Amino acid sequence: MIYFVGAGSGATDLITVRGARLLGEADTVIYAGSLVNPELLSLCRTDARIFNSAVMTLQEVVDVMRQTEESGGMTVRLHTGDPSIYGAIREQIDELKKLGIGWEICPGVSSMSAAAAALSAEYTLPEVSQTVIISRIAGRTPVPERESLRNLAKIKATLVLFLSASYVREVRQELLAGSYTEETPCAIVYKASWPDERVVRGCLGDLPKMAEEAGITKTALIIVGDVLGDDYALSRLYDEHFTTGYRNAKD
Repeated sequence: MIYFVGAGSGATDLITVRGARLLGEADTVIYAGSLVNPELLSLCRTDARIFNSAVMTLQEVVDVMRQTEESGGMTVRLHTGDPSIYGAIREQIDELKKLGIGWEICPGVSSMSAAAAALSAEYTLPEVSQTVIISRIAGRTPVPERESLRNLAKIKATLVLFLSASYVREVRQELLAGSYTEETPCAIVYKASWPDERVVRGCLGDLPKMAEEAGITKTALIIVGDVLGDDYALSRLYDEHFTTGYRNAKD
């Protein structure tokens, strides 16, 4: 069996209980060495075979999985954050299907959740934004034109950008071409939940300057939206004049 495990956002205690258990049981562990905190490997058995996928191709990763399966072993494929977000798991699963090898997915804590925690932010504030868009700017990996940042910016939802910290000037240009303004609040969160986490806040117009002064060029999320500001409405869920399924409104 192959288990795709979300390693969490970086802090070693943010892996799930299930994920930690699977790591401790695995005969083979293939981890995303470019982003997964290597301290998590201390949870592995001392006799486990460990591979760093940062130096491997897709075929090499699948070959290791196949070899472990043929020997009757169990493999953990350890991905950063949650495997469902930029995890490249679909292509691996399709190869496993061809080989008749079973798999399961163990979700993890995404860095976007850790970034919100670092910012003490709520991505969905009443009467400000009820929509969160997860995306990236086109770089070496293209993005469909319909999903260009200038198109996504038109509705002014909360925007969480992965894999874009080295393109901050282009990010600013694209978002300003949409509906965001120079004054729209934004933040850069570097290595959310890691010991060397850094948080930089400012306005969209100053985004390149923020990144340059902080020396941040990678391993960071960019968050843009008015939810990072100070104006919002109170939740009706706890409004004393609002009836819910658990209590009646007060007169």
